[in-house]
Amino acid sequence: MKLIMKKEFNVIAQIIKNNKRVLDIGCGDGTLMEYLKVNQQNDVRGLEPEKNLVQKCISKGLSVIEGDAEKELVQFPKKSFDYVVLSQTLQAFLYPEEVLKQLLRIGKQTIVSIPNFGYWKVRLHLLFKGTMPVTKNLPHEWYSTPNLHMCTIKDFVNFCNEKNITIDRSLCLTNEKISEITNNNMFYKNIFSQLGIFVIE
Repeated sequence: MKLIMKKEFNVIAQIIKNNKRVLDIGCGDGTLMEYLKVNQQNDVRGLEPEKNLVQKCISKGLSVIEGDAEKELVQFPKKSFDYVVLSQTLQAFLYPEEVLKQLLRIGKQTIVSIPNFGYWKVRLHLLFKGTMPVTKNLPHEWYSTPNLHMCTIKDFVNFCNEKNITIDRSLCLTNEKISEITNNNMFYKNIFSQLGIFVIE
């Protein structure tokens, strides 16, 4: 089955091995879940707060429950999934650190993607226009955004280091091109990358 996905989902799907148990937090309409189920024979579950999106997932034959991750994650047993996916949602939680703790408890590996607030176009927009930027990865006006805790790629890496969270892999996405983040290129990636994708445990 040929499914068209955004580049970020293609990258995440390449990280996830076949025939594994996967939990997708904030799974949206289930596009990634459907791909992982159909093309990689993964046992996939989802948690989504919006009722209409839950219904879309169910109509595709996907196993999704409606709920708030900040409240529901404590119900999942320890290491009950091989992978837990959190795609561009971390910044929307009231207590992102607590959510990450739960994800690391539930999954053997956790895949987190974040929009990079340090991206050069965001910096220039703030510098020259003096207003909060609206971009492809940050599509909302300041007064209607779900984002509560914006961070940069470097912020996230520093957070993981401070909390003794192991980063197995660091990737960045810019104009649909994927590349690795290393200590040597961190300065540049933090400026020129639109999105960070991390595999942590």
